[in-house]
Formats: sequence, structure tokens, C-alpha cells
Amino acid sequence: MTLFETASFHGFRRRKNPRGNDSSPMSKTTRSELNRLVHTANPIARKAFDLEMQAFFKLHARYLAEKENHQELDWERIKAPGEDQIIPYDQLPRIPDPNVLSKLAVLKVNGGLGTSMGMSGAKSALEVKDGLTFLDLTVKQVEHLNTTQQVDVPLVLMTSFNTYDDTIRIVKKYVSQRTKIITFNQSRYPRIWKDSLQPCPRRVGDDKKHWYPPGHGDLYHSLVHSGVLDRLLAAGKEYLFVSNSDNLGAIVDQNILQHMVDTGADFLMEVTNKTKGDITGGTLINYDGSMRLLEIAQVPLEHMDDFKSVRKFKIFNTNNLWINLRALKTIMDDGGMNLDIIVNPKITDDGQPVIQLETAAGAAVKHFKNAHGINVPRSRFLPVKSCSDLLLIKSDIYSLKDGQLTMSENRTFGSVPVITFGDHFKKIQDFQARFKKIPTIIDLDHLTVSGDVHFGRGVTLRGTVIVVANEGQRIDIPDGCTLENRLLSGNLNMIVQSTSNDTVLSLTR
Repeated sequence: MTLFETASFHGFRRRKNPRGNDSSPMSKTTRSELNRLVHTANPIARKAFDLEMQAFFKLHARYLAEKENHQELDWERIKAPGEDQIIPYDQLPRIPDPNVLSKLAVLKVNGGLGTSMGMSGAKSALEVKDGLTFLDLTVKQVEHLNTTQQVDVPLVLMTSFNTYDDTIRIVKKYVSQRTKIITFNQSRYPRIWKDSLQPCPRRVGDDKKHWYPPGHGDLYHSLVHSGVLDRLLAAGKEYLFVSNSDNLGAIVDQNILQHMVDTGADFLMEVTNKTKGDITGGTLINYDGSMRLLEIAQVPLEHMDDFKSVRKFKIFNTNNLWINLRALKTIMDDGGMNLDIIVNPKITDDGQPVIQLETAAGAAVKHFKNAHGINVPRSRFLPVKSCSDLLLIKSDIYSLKDGQLTMSENRTFGSVPVITFGDHFKKIQDFQARFKKIPTIIDLDHLTVSGDVHFGRGVTLRGTVIVVANEGQRIDIPDGCTLENRLLSGNLNMIVQSTSNDTVLSLTR
């Protein structure tokens, strides 16, 4: 019998935790503001909300202390990881023990809205392939694993206040299936005003624009405070595979799991080789002999070119993480984590500058014993961050089976085509409106589309295709059209003329 469960916050004993200077005048003001905010909460929910604000206060105090002391990484102490700190995937064991799967749980970070694609709801609710959403594909992957391996791997979804409702709506339809699905909300923190550094909301029920989910680094805190960590351990789960819900390449890999067991590693981070398109991704570094995650927000401006260099930093973090749950329990019981703070400036809809204090899950690498990276194939990093990514996933480049995407055998090269869209294709609504049907692109190398361009049904793109509609003009690619190594620009209406032997394209202005 499949169980669908939602975790709730519960009381916990006060834990030791690294703190900044919480006795400074500004911290005292912040504490007073947060206390006032807590007292606006419903008495039933006040205790849980108070615990959440305590955690935010500690993060805020650390931020103020670091800001006052100008604490930042010493660039001269940053070294590339040693060979023993990054293990190539092809060196992992190839005969895993299937019994280890019974000790595994899978967690998807599911708190994002996909605002970069113009979405207002949960990104994981977006249909990406054959009418299925990110969440649908994830459930099918885990269900297939449980069925074929005769195990009980639970699927854990960390949602946010932004995505919870959409998530519940989708996963409810799987209540009768074999896989146990557990959901819990990550923290909800108040944004702070850029000028005063004080909380934006005045009451707990203030508009969503005053609140934010504090990044996937909140995973560890929320696992503990939701009670999910203890529940997983009580169920005999010892290992947790974590990945972003929009990474369609992040499936359970028994070779990596077996390596974790064999080496006794408490934390593994999957990294992959960096390309010019990945220059902003966080990377693993050796800092004074220990593993650290370096994010672009931590890099001083004078070293930005070094950070983006493919030659110096050759790998980046996929955010596919493997965690020993018992080790995590020990760390959290012993005071928790002191994750590097990422300062994320934002502008509200009414033009007010605010700040979000966030943390990254991968930054926990410094807290675990024998933590190291695994350099995995690129196929394990298949995120959908833009509409150009979405076109690739929807196309005939990939086929779908049991929730898993595989590249078509008909693709001549092992790499995907480079796709660049202009502003008319950046938002999901515009993208969907401009394609009557996704083109055939199995033989495409490069596609650039800019301006007011519309694609008909049955379009085939091959080689290098560039379509540019100038400002105030429009290009319509008709049904059944094939474009191969073509450059189209201007204001064009394309007419397909069929002959007995082939298809001729006529262009009219």
C-alpha cells in the first residue's frame, strides 16, 4: 500500500549553533523586529514560526558579522582539488550490491518557481515531455526502480511555500502506487531591506513578495526540523540522493551508491567537466587542505575572469549530492552547519531594493568526513533552465522510457545542438505560442532565432539554421518546411510548393 505523507514541524531541543555577533545594536534591532513578527502569528502555528525566525536570526547575525569584518575567501589559498579529491566515474565499482538500495532515499529540491522562464507556479509542474511534468518523470523513475529491484526507496520532495500546492496537486494521483512519497516545506525567511538590513514583512501574513525560500542549503535545517531526517533513519534509510527537480539526468546510480558504501564517504558531490556555457556554475576547490564549494557570488570582481576560466576551474557542481544520513544526524545534533552565505540582491515589483540571504547545499561538503567529488558523464546533468533547454528535451533528440531520458541512437554526434533564442522566446508562454509543434532537430548542429518568428507543424531543421526577424517584422516558417544550413532575415512569408520530386521554398517579402 503506497502512503502519501506530508511532514509537519515539531518541537526540538535547542541546538548548539555557530553564531555571529548577535549582541550588536543592529542585531538587537533585528531580534526585536522578529519577536514582533512572531507575535503576529496564529497561536497554533507560532511555535514553529518562532523556530524558523530563530534560524533566520542566526543567519542574519552571521551576515552582519561578516559584513562588518569584511570576511571573504583568500584567493591565494584556493587550489584545484587533488586527484584523490575528484574520482573519475569510470573508476567506480561496476558490480554493486543490490541490497544497498534498501538503505537509500531520494530527495528532490522542489522549491523553485522558474521565474527565469516567466513562470509563476512551481517549475516542476511544467510539462516537459509527452505531456508529463518534471514531477511525473521523477515519480516514474523511482517507481520503476522499486518495481524492478524489489526495494522500497521513498521519494522525498522538499517544497517551498511557493510550490507546495502545485506539488500536492500532481503527486496526489500517485497515491495508489508502490512508491512512498513524503513532502515537507523548507523554511520561509523574510527578505530584508537593502538600506536598513531589517525584515521587510510587518506581519506573518504579509504578501509573498516579502518572503523567500532561502536556497537549497536550507535542506539540512528543514530535514531536521520537519522530523523527516529522524523518520528516514527510523525506517532504516542510511543514504540520501539529492538533486534538483529540473535536472532530468539525475537518476539513482547504483555505482555511485556502492562507491559511497565502499569508501565510507559521508558526502559525495557529482561534478562534471565545465564548458563555456557553465562558467557561472559553482566549483569544488581545495582550501587549506579541505574541500570547499566556491560559488560565483563569493568571487571578488578582480578574480572573476579566473573563476570563469575553463582552464583553471575545469569542473562544476551539478548539485547531485549523496549524503550519509547518520553522519548528517551527528553534525546537526552537534551544533549544525555554518554554510557560506550567498547574498542575493533583488528588486521588488514596486522598485524597492531588497536582499535575500541564502545558502547552497553543496557548501556542506566542508562539514563531512571523507567528502569528495565524482566526475560524472554530462548525461547526469540535464537541467531545464531556459526555453532553449526545453526545446531540446521536447524534441526527437531524446526518447523517454520509465521516466528516464536517453539520447536517440539516430543522433550522429553524442553532443546536443547549440540553441540560442532571442527575447521573443524567453518566456514559456511565448515559446509555446510560437511553435505549433516542436520541429525535428535530430540532425541540427546550431539554431539561432531572434525576433518575431513562428514555426508551423512538421518543420525539420538541419545543420546550422539562423532565423532573424528585424524589429517590427515577422517570419513564418510554414508547415512541412525543411531548413538546412540556411540564414533567413527580414520580413518573410515562406510558401511551400510541392513538385513531383521535391519541395521548393519560395520567400516573399
